[in-house]
Amino acid sequence: MTNSIYACLWFDGNAKEAASFYCAIFKDGKIHSENQMVVIFEINNTKFMGLNGGPLFKFNETVSFVVECATQEEIDHYWERLCEGGSESRYGWLKDQYGVS
Repeated sequence: MTNSIYACLWFDGNAKEAASFYCAIFKDGKIHSENQMVVIFEINNTKFMGLNGGPLFKFNETVSFVVECATQEEIDHYWERLCEGGSESRYGWLKDQYGVS
């Protein structure tokens, strides 16, 4: 038995779409497995589960992800891609098209 811990992200029926979006942005992103209920994907050696949980719960700013960057070019790349369909905020914050900060 492994004792790994990773985030489970609740989506409204579009977990595979979201996982594909994130995996396309990060060069080493990959989807490991999927079924009707969940998709397991990995970005930068970090595992995530996307759950097709339905409309009951929405993302908010109480949980957010940080993307560490070494150059302004990297910052611009992630900012532009993650803002596609989402919204910019102040102080280096954004919300992507799925509501993830």
